[in-house]
Amino acid sequence: MQLPPNVTNRAFARLAEIGAAEQGQALRVAVEGGGCSGFQYDIKLDAPGDDDLVLEGAGEKVVVDSVSLPFLTGATIDFSEELIGARFVIDNPNATASCGCGTSFSM
Repeated sequence: MQLPPNVTNRAFARLAEIGAAEQGQALRVAVEGGGCSGFQYDIKLDAPGDDDLVLEGAGEKVVVDSVSLPFLTGATIDFSEELIGARFVIDNPNATASCGCGTSFSM
């Protein structure tokens, strides 16, 4: 059984701050081939699609397409604010290695 990704309250709060739902947008988290370690995350605002898993909280949505879902089983989608910048981050227990950029990983 695949566990869907978990989205933190902090991530949903950031989406609310930028008004994603008001614009008809959701945070799309996808996994693509490429990057330094074999796979990379593609994180962007996008309209939900028909085959997306929709995760909802605080009136906001995070969507994951059916192809990316197995790569994100049990992952946590969060929002991080650090001195170097603010960004959405993925804590993925399936990744065996990751790159310093934070968007590339291998399994």
